[in-house]
Amino acid sequence: MSQISDRLRGLVQSDIRRMSRECERVGGINLGQGICDLPTIPELVEGACDAIASSKATYSKFEGIDLLRERIARKIERFNGFRVDPAKEIVVTVGSTGGFATAVMATLNAGDEVILFEPYYGYHLNTLKILGVVPRFVPLRAPDWSIDFAALRAAFGPKTRGIVVCTPSNPCGKVFTPEELKKIAALCREFGAWAYTDEIYEYIVFDGRRHVSIASIDRDIAITISGFSKTFSITGWRIGYVAADARITQPIGLVNDLFYVCAPTPLQWGVARALEIGEDYYRNLAADYQKKRNMCAAALREAGFRPSLPEGAYYMLAEIPDEFRDDREAAQALLEQAGVASVPGSAFFVSDAGKRMLRFCFAKDFDALEEACRRIRAFRSARVSSRA
Repeated sequence: MSQISDRLRGLVQSDIRRMSRECERVGGINLGQGICDLPTIPELVEGACDAIASSKATYSKFEGIDLLRERIARKIERFNGFRVDPAKEIVVTVGSTGGFATAVMATLNAGDEVILFEPYYGYHLNTLKILGVVPRFVPLRAPDWSIDFAALRAAFGPKTRGIVVCTPSNPCGKVFTPEELKKIAALCREFGAWAYTDEIYEYIVFDGRRHVSIASIDRDIAITISGFSKTFSITGWRIGYVAADARITQPIGLVNDLFYVCAPTPLQWGVARALEIGEDYYRNLAADYQKKRNMCAAALREAGFRPSLPEGAYYMLAEIPDEFRDDREAAQALLEQAGVASVPGSAFFVSDAGKRMLRFCFAKDFDALEEACRRIRAFRSARVSSRA
């Protein structure tokens, strides 16, 4: 038998994963995938180990353990500015990616249309495609990634059932403003569409900005998706959540049970423990990432790239030097000659704009990032010498 399902046709491994494998091959420094290989904080480790030691290793409820949902609800009210009932309006999921998958499976049908801002996160796009949902793209305008609201309105139509809002954004680092979110919410109201918000980078914002959840503006149209992979540097733990009105979380929970049964129980206990840490942790997290952003941007400029300075998250898009034919050539040269992995920009664009960009992830410890920056600077010197 060699049959492959029609829903998988045309889908290939993401360039993010491909470049990580290529990076391993050459023993390079991975600024491509958002692995976030920073130390795990003691509270998380202790909470998970205590759960394992006390044999809390069986299935949890499919919506997650009570304590974690209670602490998520408290965090949402304090930080995100809206209230949810932890018993009925939160589902703990297998990462925010699992949260997005369960949310769209529970609320969309094949043939429905969903709007994506370009540049987009490839997992959002491919999850929609595999469900037979039709994506509609609205380009953000570089270098500040502003929204053309006339183009956005034109993208809404009779089949529009949702829009994906990733803020802070992967891959461009845009932080959506309250004014932008109000306009998006109004369009969702007008056309009867959901706002699926990916807020996984919510604590990583720069230059005095603040993260705003669209649910704090209009809770009825919002399906809020987030998690702890980026905040606590536990990308392999896969603990996320969806928060929405109970009429939505009930079917989301059913899908979560069908596909995942539950998120890993001991790790849920670990995250519940970590949610008790003080506010200084989050302030220091953002401050450290802002320093790393500035380091990475300075090195890229010196190497002849033209970075767009992100407002949040830990990614940066940068235009490649003119000498390279396209993004793939530039990414491969940087990896082979300097031992630094990036991701070709075309992984995040349906248009040709991405062919002149690379995405860099600066979620590394300072020593590793400093070495990567040194290699990036040397990459320019090597190119200049070869042309001399």
